[in-house]
Amino acid sequence: MEAKIGSIFESLGNFFTGGDQIPWCDRDVISGCEREVGEASNGDSDERKNESIMRLSWALVHSRQQEDIHRGIAMLETSLGNDRSPLHQREKLYLLAVGYYRATDYPRSRQLLEQCLEIAPDWRQALSLKKTVEERIVKDGVIGIGITATAAGLLVGVIAAALARKN
Repeated sequence: MEAKIGSIFESLGNFFTGGDQIPWCDRDVISGCEREVGEASNGDSDERKNESIMRLSWALVHSRQQEDIHRGIAMLETSLGNDRSPLHQREKLYLLAVGYYRATDYPRSRQLLEQCLEIAPDWRQALSLKKTVEERIVKDGVIGIGITATAAGLLVGVIAAALARKN
């Protein structure tokens, strides 16, 4: 019985806090990745440059700062068409989906995850994030309906009070 009650409280907590399992990235890691990109730009191979840019993109979309997330999204969108490898495309689509999720553009995140899953239908990481995104879309819809219902109720109450006062 206690396990069921604990599970209910955990579910409610996750509902209101958005308990996802996506890691966060600190500014120190981002700074290190930026240095690495700068060093790789000084004569290193294209492969090393691309790897360091991917690490920086990963760090940016996992940041707590919205400007970092948007910067990571822009980097990934710019580089998306440059790579013909399905594995790299899949990784970039996934990171873009994480970025859009963190930027609260859930429909765009879901669309990118669907593209990602076309390339790799059994990829657990993408399936897990897609489930989280869909739950978030439902949650936002429920909250939106609640806010609308509350506003409508208040409006009806104000009108009823005004009519009662008039009579």
